[in-house]
Amino acid sequence: MQKPTFTCFTEATAEDWHKIDKLCDEYERGLADRVLENLEKLKGNALGFPVDRYEHSLQSATRAFRDGADEETVVCALLHDIGDDLAPYNHGELAAAILKPYISPENHWMLAKHAIFQGYYFFEHLGRDRNERDMYRGHPAFERTALFCERWDQAAFDPLYDTLPLEHFEPMVRRIFERPAYGGAKEAA
Repeated sequence: MQKPTFTCFTEATAEDWHKIDKLCDEYERGLADRVLENLEKLKGNALGFPVDRYEHSLQSATRAFRDGADEETVVCALLHDIGDDLAPYNHGELAAAILKPYISPENHWMLAKHAIFQGYYFFEHLGRDRNERDMYRGHPAFERTALFCERWDQAAFDPLYDTLPLEHFEPMVRRIFERPAYGGAKEAA
């Protein structure tokens, strides 16, 4: 396929954009692979925790799966910390942004806010208010996010836990990313 020759969008033709659109569609079909590759980059990154970020992610997903969570929520548990390397101070927002076109507004909000909810379990040890999450009390996804952290996130640092392998979750991840992207999840207010 010949590359378009435009140097600015005002020079592009409909034919150029159809070629680009086709290539973008093909590239998007590889998103699940790229996300899974990035998850594997968390191996060995323990940052002082009892398990590395990869094991923590698998443990979170395993706990959600065994607790009967729906497939979308299990995938959210698997990928909730995928932004740790690139966005340590807003990693939840990065994970939420990646998944936004494919998940519910409630799960999007949960991912975006989980870090402050996780703080309930340790902020006081760092001189912060463990109840910072209370600023969101009353939000429709508050309880969902609190339960996510209680059951699956804060509890997923056990080096002896019988964690399921990534291969168990790969088909779920692929199904989520095969959903038609609809321009992003509607913002959960």
